[in-house]
Order: sequence, then C-alpha cells, then structure tokens
Amino acid sequence: MARIRCDFFSEALGMGTSMTVLLPDRTPAGIGVAGAAADGDPPVLYLLHGLTDDDTAWTRRTAIERYVAPLGLAVVMPQGGRSFYSDEAHGNRYWTFLSEELPEVCRTFFRLSQRREDTFVAGLSMGGYGAMKWALRDPGRFAAAASLSGALDMARRREHPTRPTNPDVMHTVWGDRAVSGTDDDTIALLERAGDDLPALYVACGTEDHLYEDNTRFVATARERGVPLTVDFSPGDHDWAYWDAKIRDVLAWLPLRRGDAG
Repeated sequence: MARIRCDFFSEALGMGTSMTVLLPDRTPAGIGVAGAAADGDPPVLYLLHGLTDDDTAWTRRTAIERYVAPLGLAVVMPQGGRSFYSDEAHGNRYWTFLSEELPEVCRTFFRLSQRREDTFVAGLSMGGYGAMKWALRDPGRFAAAASLSGALDMARRREHPTRPTNPDVMHTVWGDRAVSGTDDDTIALLERAGDDLPALYVACGTEDHLYEDNTRFVATARERGVPLTVDFSPGDHDWAYWDAKIRDVLAWLPLRRGDAG
C-alpha cells in the first residue's frame, strides 16, 4: 500500500485540515507483503475516527494497512475533530466537509472509483455514528456501511442518566438545538428510511457503555424491516476490539474481489 498524509485547505471548514489515505499497490517484490490492485479505479472505504482520535488513529492503532493490502481497496481517513461529523452550532461545518467536500477533494487528488457499488463507509464510536448517519442521509452513495461501537442513539446519549456525552462537546456541536427527530438522529433516520439502503453492519461489545445505544438501533431496524448484519459479542470500548472487528467488516464488504490481482 501507498500511505499518504495529505494536508489541504478545506473551503467548508475555512482552514487547513488533513486526511490519511491508503492506496492499493501490487508490490510484487515486497517480502511478506500481499499487495493487490484493481485494473480500473479502486474501490474506496471512508473510515472515520472516534471522539478522542484523529485521521492517523486507524493506522497507528490497528494493522489496517496490512488488512486491506490484499483487497485492492483504497482507504480514506479524514480529520473529523470532536464534531460528531456534524455542522457544529459553535464551530465548523464538519458534516458539509465530510459529505460534500471530501469526496470531491478525493476525486481531484486520487484515482478512485466513483461507482456506488465500490464505495463504502465505516467508523468506530463517534465515527460509527458518523458512518451510519452518512449512509442513512445519502444512501445512494454507498454499497455498504458499518459501525463499530457506534454512538447510535445521540438523542438519548446527550441526556443519558448515567453516561451522558461531555456536555461541553454537546454544546459545541448542537448548542441548544435538540437532536431528537433531526437529521442528526440516527434512530429517526432509520425510522423514516426508504428501501434503497446500503448493506448495514452493526458491531458492539456487550461490555461497552454504548451497547444499549446499539441494541436500540438494531431493534428499530428490525421493527422497520431494515436488514442488517449484527455482531454483539464480548468486548469493550477499546482498540483490541476494533482491531479485531475491522477485519470482520473487511471480510463482509461486498467487494468485487475478482478485479484485484
């Protein structure tokens, strides 16, 4: 894989930002490295970080580069701050950056497939929320979306009786605005979702403090008849869990695996 730390100016944010990008490489002479690349433009996974991380977290704390190398899959890991990938009430327009500007920037900078069947999104914790929100708000963009330990019920999490999210973060992101029922409420998005959704994958450890958020999201999906793959198994809110589960997500993605070689 080619690994690129890309620093660039964002019009949506009005400032410089960064992303870490992995690009496929066949690397036939690499010892111990299984490389693959599609004959055409490679498929792409947008991979989102959590609340206390940045765009380098996935490459520093997992072996994501090694996991995707044999798949011929490009990975775009943007900087999302502590925004919950939202247009902040007292900050920056991270939703606009993620959902509108970032794909255009990547299209300009890199050779990536633009087809829906080659485009995927996933993330952990805050990033799991961001991935599901993006997939539910713009379902025609993605073939599949996955959440690992996602904060999938932010309307409740903001006022949770025992484990609320940091109120200062919530004030920055949403101010006095309610989350419930809005386009930032993944439960509400799921309740009014149409039929043309991407494949959905939800994983969360049973010891995770966000487990109840995930069970409610899954219950809502089942009530609505929305198909999804669910993995509730032992695990906590930590990188040991995410390093293991991202491999399951990669195996689950509907990649056109015959194109790489």
